[in-house]
Amino acid sequence: MTLPLTAPALRRTRRHVIVIGAGPGGLAAAMLLAARGLRVTVLEKDGVVGGRSRTLATPEGYRFDLGPTFFLYPRILEEIFASCGASLRAEVALTRLDPQYRLVFGGGAGPVLDATPDLGRMEAEIAKLDPADARNLRPFMARNRTKLEAFRPVLERGFSSAADLLAPDMLKALPHLRPHLSVEGELRRFFRDPRTRLLFSFQTKYLGMSPFRCPSLFTILSFLEYEHGVFHPQGGCGAVAAAMARVAERMGAEIRLNAPVERIAFAGRRAVGVELGDRFLPADAVVMNADFAHAAPKLIPDALRRRWSDKRIAGARYSCSTFMLYLGVEGRFPQLAHHTVLLAENYRRNLSEIETGLLPAEPSFYLHNPVATDPSMAPEGHSSLYLLVPVGNLRGTTDWRATAPAFRAEALRRLAQLGLPDIESRIRYERMVTPADWQESFAVGFGATFNLAHDLGQMLNFRPGNRFGGTEGLYLVGGGTHPGSGLPVIYESARISSNLLLRDLGLEGIETALPGLGPSPQPGRKKERVA
Repeated sequence: MTLPLTAPALRRTRRHVIVIGAGPGGLAAAMLLAARGLRVTVLEKDGVVGGRSRTLATPEGYRFDLGPTFFLYPRILEEIFASCGASLRAEVALTRLDPQYRLVFGGGAGPVLDATPDLGRMEAEIAKLDPADARNLRPFMARNRTKLEAFRPVLERGFSSAADLLAPDMLKALPHLRPHLSVEGELRRFFRDPRTRLLFSFQTKYLGMSPFRCPSLFTILSFLEYEHGVFHPQGGCGAVAAAMARVAERMGAEIRLNAPVERIAFAGRRAVGVELGDRFLPADAVVMNADFAHAAPKLIPDALRRRWSDKRIAGARYSCSTFMLYLGVEGRFPQLAHHTVLLAENYRRNLSEIETGLLPAEPSFYLHNPVATDPSMAPEGHSSLYLLVPVGNLRGTTDWRATAPAFRAEALRRLAQLGLPDIESRIRYERMVTPADWQESFAVGFGATFNLAHDLGQMLNFRPGNRFGGTEGLYLVGGGTHPGSGLPVIYESARISSNLLLRDLGLEGIETALPGLGPSPQPGRKKERVA
């Protein structure tokens, strides 16, 4: 008689994988590995899934994304859902935004451009700045379309040694890399007005970097927006994480909340499980989704981290941080776009201040007004405003406990430049998150919300490996490993690491689950809360 997949006799023979952290990368890995028949246990230190992509919900009915609000390039996550016999768009309603966002130049003085994926209309918007630049929009798109196709194979596989840098796909992509150019330098080849270049370079903030230092490869970020769209998931980006958790559980993964891991257990160099308080949980492999700079020194013995010792981690280069205000306010603001980016008049000075750890004298900021698209994000007649100000990470000298009140007041004052002069009197709920809070409350090393910097010395083989070097059975997912930070590449990191893990366990030949025929979920399994 053939036993069902969930029969106890068969379950005992399944390889067990522990995933540390239920952030986007951890959830994607749990989906992929459970769909391929492994027994997967996800251990999340907090009481919710999503990591920095979680939803902040208040008793008053305001809902905020904690971190990412731009949902880009859904292709990778759609493929991950499909490999589990599920559909991303059936699980989460996605609305493609048009305009994608509003860009306000000159510190609020203007001009104001509405970025649209309609290239004809976008040419007209750019012509407000420079007609010659408008004519170069389509050549810029064509150049980056070619660049992305050349780099896709590189961004979809792991790097474990220097030899990987000489692989055929890497050699084919190298002519498109232009390592001598920054994003700003690459954009000068197409656009002569510095404001046009800002229009296509402010996206390097997704990596926590300045376009004057960020490698030219990353002009693909703005290309992705116009080519593949900026989406709003109904309920916010946290709804995507919730859907990933649902599918992972349907595949049989077990998600334990309030289950902080104290350390990864090793037998020699092989990861053999994890320790939770006085409990040991064995595993055939461990996937670490926790923030690398924060978690590696705590979870992995220094002696096993030859390339990423405590000293190396302390001396690495990190992204900027962010100062956040989550504001539940009375009223709706039809004059606001869903996404608005206000760029400081002296943008280059603003970036220099952030890089050197100084408080910006004239901050740039980003404002999220999701009720423009999704009224469910706030009570009727109210709005959930999310204000993000890029600032230096904790390598700087700013004392955020002393500085935060005055910086908050300045941030609210800056909202007047978007037509919100009396916002303080309308606030009915408020939460502030500073770089110190990112480190202390959300376990983000150095408060660097975009993880390790993405300069050429910390990319590809020079980033912590998906199969963590110097160990066996330990794999990384998330912004601290290859390919880098940002939701689409974090999902890709999970796919890369999952494939490496399967290969190392001798399971490379297992086929992707067919729609409707994935592993049977185990009956009655719920998220387990560990005291």
